[in-house]
Parts: sequence; C-alpha cells; structure tokens
Amino acid sequence: MQTELKKSITWIQGTALTIGAVLGAGILVLPAIAAQLAGPASLVSWIAMGLISIPMVVAIGAMSSRYPDSGGLAAYVRRAFGDRAGEIAGLLILSAMPFGMPLTALVGAHYLGNVFAWGSGAIHLAAAGLILTAILLNYRGIELSGKSQVLVVGVILFILIFVIMAAAPTINGVNFTPFAPHGWLPVGETMMLLFFAFIGWEMVGHLAEEFRDPKVDLPLSLGISLIIVATIYVAISFVMVGNGLYRDTSASGAMLGLISRSLGDNAATAVALLGFLICYCPVHTFIAGFSRLVYAQARAGEFPSRFAQLHPSFQTPHRALLSFIPVFCGILGLSYLFHWDLNTLIGFPSAVFLLVYTFGMIAAFQILPTPFGRGCAAVSALAALILFLFAGIYVFYPMIVIFFAWLRQKRKLQRE
Repeated sequence: MQTELKKSITWIQGTALTIGAVLGAGILVLPAIAAQLAGPASLVSWIAMGLISIPMVVAIGAMSSRYPDSGGLAAYVRRAFGDRAGEIAGLLILSAMPFGMPLTALVGAHYLGNVFAWGSGAIHLAAAGLILTAILLNYRGIELSGKSQVLVVGVILFILIFVIMAAAPTINGVNFTPFAPHGWLPVGETMMLLFFAFIGWEMVGHLAEEFRDPKVDLPLSLGISLIIVATIYVAISFVMVGNGLYRDTSASGAMLGLISRSLGDNAATAVALLGFLICYCPVHTFIAGFSRLVYAQARAGEFPSRFAQLHPSFQTPHRALLSFIPVFCGILGLSYLFHWDLNTLIGFPSAVFLLVYTFGMIAAFQILPTPFGRGCAAVSALAALILFLFAGIYVFYPMIVIFFAWLRQKRKLQRE
C-alpha cells in the first residue's frame, strides 16, 4: 500500500491551485460594493489589502517550504504547541468544510440558473455536479487535478483580462473626483470587507508534500499568485470606477454592465460562465486541501487509520475524498428541502478561518528562525485576530468546536 503522497506539483500547477483558492466569486460584486462604500478611494482599500497579504503569504510560504506537511496550518500549530493543539486546529479547519463548499457550489450554480431559468432543484443538482467533479479530479491524482486547474484558471484570467482591456478605453477621469466622497473612514471599513477576497493562501500548505521541489516551487507559486490576484482585483476595480458603473446599479449589475461593453448581448452568458468557473476553482483546491488534512490527522493517529491509506494507483487520500460526498450532498439536500439561505451561514467558515489563521501565524512566529519571517507572522496574526473580533456572534462557533475538541481529547485520555 502506497504510504507517501506523489510529488508531482510544479510551480505552474501550484500557482493555478493557489489562484483558484483565493480568486473567488467576490470579484464579480466586490469591486462595485467597495466603490459604493468608499467611492474611487476604494482603490486604496484594494491596494492596501494586497500589501497586507504580503506578510501572510511570506509566513505561509516560509513554513510550507521549510516544513512541508499536508496538515498545513494544523501541522504548524502541532509543531509549535504539541499534538493536542494540532488536533484542535485540524478539527477547527474541518468544521468549516460542511458550510463553505456547498455554499460556494450553490453560488456558482445560481449564476447558470439565472441565465437558463433553472428551478431550485436544477440549481442544487448543478451544485452537486460541481462538487462531484472536483472530488473525481482530485481522486484521480494531484497531477491531473493540477493540470485541470491550470486550464480553468487560464480561461478565467483570459476572460478577466479581455474585459479589463475592452473597458479601459472608456475610462473617464471625471469619475475619479471627488476621490473620497464619503471621507477616509469608509476606506478602512471597506478593507475589512475585502479581507475575505484575500484568504485561501493557506490551502497550498496542505499540498506542500506533493510539490516536486517545495523549497523553490512553493514560495514561487505563492508569490506569483499574489501578484496576479492583487493585480486583477485592482485592475477590475480601476475600470469599474473609471466607467462609473457602480453608481446607478446593483453590484452584480455593475459587472454585467462592464462586460457588456465588450461582449454586448452575450454579457449575461459570459458573467454566468465566469461566475460558475470562478466558484469551481476554490471548491477544487479546498477539497484537495481538506482531504490532505484528513490524511495528515489520520497519519498522526487523531482520525481512524483507514484515512491514512492512499489509493494504490493514484496515490491520493481517496477514502477522505469519498467521505466528503455524503457530507456535501447531505447539506445540499437539506438546503433544497428546507429552502435554507446558506448566505447567512458564510460567517461560520469565515470566523473559523480567521481564528485558524491567528493560531497558525502565532505558531509560525514561534518556529521561523529569521527575524523577517517572525515579523511577517506577527503582523499576520495580529491582523487576523483583529478581524476575528469583528465576526460578531459567529465567534461562538469556533469556540464551541474547540470545546467539543477538548472534550474529545479528555475522553480519549480517560480511556487510556
């Protein structure tokens, strides 16, 4: 039985997987929402969030390349604070999975449903198909998974760059004045909103063991993806503001108007396709990351040992991937039967990841040997903690998960 993950991820595939994890459907609405809140000064918010992401990416890259472990942030916590802390961090990350993946898949399916006039049943089936496709490609191996992500991300970037270039000639300088019509306070408030457009870097850490040369390829993947993602965000925001489309329409309508400048009557279909593809990408990468986390937790003795066994041909954590199917399909089934508004549930995974980021960056501060790396980790931990405190009632969800994880450990010790 194969016991080691296959080392096949190149820096190109790693870049595509990382971009896919970070570049979410928010790009279709957040530029307009940010501009509505802060005016043209929202560009400062986008640039500032890109700069704030640098220390986080540096810290994650340093930890992942120095200590490649499919446990990701949970492995860093374990290395810094022991097995019990690592187990809790791993359970925290996994507690975000039942909400985040079905929600993202449904958002993507709704884009297609709005164009083709699908009912709720068809939209939920499309969401299930999106998730099952991601599981199947990951089941068949990280090499095929990475190549497919390169193709999908390439199509997304081509469409976005085409839209930016088509809209650039119609930019009017008048639309940039006044630059901060509501003052500078909304610029900071907008940054809080935009933080969630810059998370997902941590998922590449779960794939660190599968990079051909993690010390070189992994930091390169993170660095290139940060430059591409930040540039695309700022460029879309710049042409959105420069065309003034956000002023008299909804956030989704503003992107539709922007794309219609280049595609005319086909704009609605293009937005639907773009939205579906963009939602597929994080589902693909996060499922890969979550499955590696289950594998790592089982390898450490915290989950049943069967999850630590890899597929004999594809060298993937196939049992973890298959176990996701009933979880995701069950959530989608309940959403269909009870007409859940899953948008109200997005705060649960968001709060979890902010807390996990905080713990992971504190662990990186403890472990990294260089002052620069430790400084980046400290800045990232502080930023994540501050934003976590703004999560409102959702802060109680990760606290409840931590409490039950502690009870689980206590019962385990009593049995021993």
